[in-house]
Amino acid sequence: MTELQKTIAKDLLDIKAVFFRPEEPFTWASGIKSPVYCDNRLTLTSVKVRTDVEEGLAKLIKENYPDAEVLMGTSTAGIAHAAITGHLLGMPMGYVRSGAKDHGRQNQIEGRLEKGQKVVVVEDLISTGGSVIEVVNTLREAGADVLGIVSIFTYGMKKGLVRLEEANVKNVSLTDFDCIAQVAADTGYIKESDIARLIAFRNNPSDESWIGGNK
Repeated sequence: MTELQKTIAKDLLDIKAVFFRPEEPFTWASGIKSPVYCDNRLTLTSVKVRTDVEEGLAKLIKENYPDAEVLMGTSTAGIAHAAITGHLLGMPMGYVRSGAKDHGRQNQIEGRLEKGQKVVVVEDLISTGGSVIEVVNTLREAGADVLGIVSIFTYGMKKGLVRLEEANVKNVSLTDFDCIAQVAADTGYIKESDIARLIAFRNNPSDESWIGGNK
């Protein structure tokens, strides 16, 4: 666990962008009960956290993708982060829509992208990985050389890890589920005994036996 991971984890907890509630689980649209709620859009409304996030993303890009030429944000959550991080790095940016527009030029990729350009995708959150992989595929079909993904937070769910591996795409995140769970316990957001329950959820979201402290 790096200092950057711990800093971002504490930032997200402080502004309740990642909020743990193992005793009263949230229900996702899929019907899965979850002990965690994530809204990383809140990072944009805190100057301190926004600065930590964007400088952190810039650091990850420089360290992991030194040959990057263009940043592409996911729509909509990754757009602002791609723009601010691109500004810090002096790099062009654009974004990828979830589908092509039905009017005008009918673009799905917004911004200038030349075939062969080396691209890093900027995402806010990765759970099962489906939406960000669609973005990667769209960019590859347009001729981009996708070096990988940077994200604020990842669950590390098995389904997401498998999908990323199958798509042959790398992701590096500012922080992850395990780090945030530990920082949450260390700072009193949750009990130390809740960590095992949270990890049980992460490892198998469809198994609800962690609810009520059974795991």
